[in-house]
Amino acid sequence: MSTTLPPDPAQPSQVRNGRPMRRAGDRVPARRPMRRAGDFATPHTVSLVVPAYNEARNIPWVFEQIPRCVDEVILVDGASSDATVAMARNCLPNVRSVVQSGPGKGNALRTGFAAATGDYIVMMDADGSMWPGEIPHYLHFLDNGYDFVKGSRCIAGGGSLDFTRVRSLGNRVLLAVVNRLYHAVLTDLCYGFCAFRRSFLEELSLHSAGFEIEAEMVAHALRSGLRIAEVPSLELPRRSGRSHLHAVSDGRRVLRTLIAERPGARSSAPVAVGER
Repeated sequence: MSTTLPPDPAQPSQVRNGRPMRRAGDRVPARRPMRRAGDFATPHTVSLVVPAYNEARNIPWVFEQIPRCVDEVILVDGASSDATVAMARNCLPNVRSVVQSGPGKGNALRTGFAAATGDYIVMMDADGSMWPGEIPHYLHFLDNGYDFVKGSRCIAGGGSLDFTRVRSLGNRVLLAVVNRLYHAVLTDLCYGFCAFRRSFLEELSLHSAGFEIEAEMVAHALRSGLRIAEVPSLELPRRSGRSHLHAVSDGRRVLRTLIAERPGARSSAPVAVGER
């Protein structure tokens, strides 16, 4: 479908490369994704785990973007005081709502993973910073032999519209640490848009309770020798509300996790780190 309007015969327009150029007064159609992500088909069942805490204003946008290849949506509610759960059920009547057993994003994700029934598990945030339309890219790599697929904002096709200087610097430092300690060549670390085979959930051996669980997942996947792929992902600004992330304190916990879980280190006990 053309994105330019037909030329007005009463008002000749300039032509470039055989196509009429847009004039200042022309109406520009709203930009939309080039294709429907729901056109993707996989022979495996897919569970989408979405942790949420007071995200009622963001849930509608996120849920309406979920592609048809997702078979099960699990909303993990962190005792929200707003209408997060009611809004989720209104947008998606068959959503599965579960209450996390303790505080922290890590606890929420582990609760959602335990409730998931799909062959593949996809995790993403409820604040609108991640576009669900990217999910098929993750599934494509799982369908083609990879075990763990993570989004990267730092490879061609990816990016971030929400990186502050502190977050960007912290991510680069922590990325250098994980690549050095785990002999990896990853391009991004602290980003919670991931997908993996549910059969490897026990292998991932997750026990973190806070934001550091994202780094723990990558560390354990590397340590276990899982086949890891990175796909480009665009991080969007949070649509509304305030972020629950605390860059400095959460960064310290991520660093402690990477060091404690490094290959050859004594296995850490399943202690809830970083609860809040």
